[in-house]
Amino acid sequence: MAELHHECGIAAVYHLPNKPISPLVPRHQADHASRLIPRLLLDIQNRGQLAAGMTAFLPDHEKLINTHRDVGMVAEVFCLNQKEQAEKILDQLCGPAGIGHVRYATCGKDDPNYAQPFERHHLQKSKWFSFGYNGQLANYQKLKAALTRENDFHLSRDTDTEIILHLLSKDFSLHPERNYAATMSRLSSHFDGAYNLVFLNALGDMFVSRDPLGFRPLCYAFDGSLFVAASESVALANIGFEESMIKSLDPGHMIIIQNGEFKIEKYADSPGLAHCFFEWIYFANVASTLDERSVYVSRTHLGQELAKREHLVGDSDTIVVPVPDTAKAAAASLAFELGLPCLEGLMRNRYVGRTFIESTDRADKARIKYTPLPEVLKGKKVLLVEDTIVRSTTMRVLIDQIRKRGGAKEVHVRVACPPIIAPCFYGIDMSSTSELFAPHFMKDANLTTEIEAKMAKDLGADSLHYLTVEALAKCVNLPRNHLCQACVDGCYPTAAGEELYQLDIATGHTETCGVKKPGRLLEQSQPLKVVVANT
Repeated sequence: MAELHHECGIAAVYHLPNKPISPLVPRHQADHASRLIPRLLLDIQNRGQLAAGMTAFLPDHEKLINTHRDVGMVAEVFCLNQKEQAEKILDQLCGPAGIGHVRYATCGKDDPNYAQPFERHHLQKSKWFSFGYNGQLANYQKLKAALTRENDFHLSRDTDTEIILHLLSKDFSLHPERNYAATMSRLSSHFDGAYNLVFLNALGDMFVSRDPLGFRPLCYAFDGSLFVAASESVALANIGFEESMIKSLDPGHMIIIQNGEFKIEKYADSPGLAHCFFEWIYFANVASTLDERSVYVSRTHLGQELAKREHLVGDSDTIVVPVPDTAKAAAASLAFELGLPCLEGLMRNRYVGRTFIESTDRADKARIKYTPLPEVLKGKKVLLVEDTIVRSTTMRVLIDQIRKRGGAKEVHVRVACPPIIAPCFYGIDMSSTSELFAPHFMKDANLTTEIEAKMAKDLGADSLHYLTVEALAKCVNLPRNHLCQACVDGCYPTAAGEELYQLDIATGHTETCGVKKPGRLLEQSQPLKVVVANT
């Protein structure tokens, strides 16, 4: 699914003062805990490959918090392949606490000023803070309009991250008591969308929060001394935490470390759950467990469900081929159920530089990233398994290359996801229905074999079958009303999401973060009331 990108991932670490030294902390020194951040970010690199950064708390330095961020992969930003340079960077970020971020932009520009964490300097230590953000606010434009209504107010970046920065600053000025649960409670009444936060200030206060609907995953572990949080469990497991210690933070809750104490607080009621199903199908690392559901097991269930729909009669020339890498588990499961061999007929080039790739069009990206193997494909009837089809560019190229360069006799596409029929306004880069493949064929949400046949012909495939919408919740093992499936059923879990969808249908485009079927609605977020304060 090279056409689809997630917004970002977050991480946080804190070795509490006056506690026994955790065996998991680098060099067995509490004030080296922040050095774990690049390791955590490497394990969630799949969530954002445009930029990376971290902020460390340095209580014994003149610069009490220090931020390092830039455009590039984690290894590039922290110079991890150059030992001396990497040590120089990490020595400047060596403290008992830190937060980190990896970014792919669904809004905002591709420059270092948009890399996170965002640090806000201030004379007062409680107002000198840094934070990172995973998600997207569907009501961004309304929040922006409310903030900039006064002539004296100006936003320097076109991103909802800066909106959150200013709203945090204003709340700290109006309510200086450092009650972070109360702060998040007040802000959440204005926010509509997905927003997981990691926060650190110059006093050493930290909080990690998950939005009330739980759109994005957020995992944590605490051994009594060392606290670590990340967007995915695999990052915590690779640090050395036992599986039983790794938990998912409940929606509407936050972890606060203040005055050397660790606590979990509820800051907002959860009016329902809206976990993004794409986390299990595509975005998350296959080794992660999110909200107590294994990503790998969920993907094997996708293959089992696809097998139930399969009518193709296999023979000695029939093989199953996954589109690497995230479709492998579903493809292997499908092949097992059908008694067919699962072979790697497509090789993915993992070493093509991001800068060069981003300078080409989508079709060129697919040709560069994937190489068909004639030794595997020639003369074969190929069941090609993909995570999903978004805009169709990558799939068209793959089918063409599998036939021409691979020499396949037939190509039958199997998609481990229902058709994408609606945009996402919560952090995935598909903001307009006009960009999507499936809506051009589907007059309504009903998918028929006739429509699948038309889609297959348009793509150049011999046949095409999708996973059903009903099968999604079963594969993830969650109730359907606990998942956000707006992109496949048009039912948005928030009022601003529904409003943007109706605008998209009416005008052919929407404006979310500066980029140009009625669903279940939750309570509308409160209008933002801007109060001028001494910040």
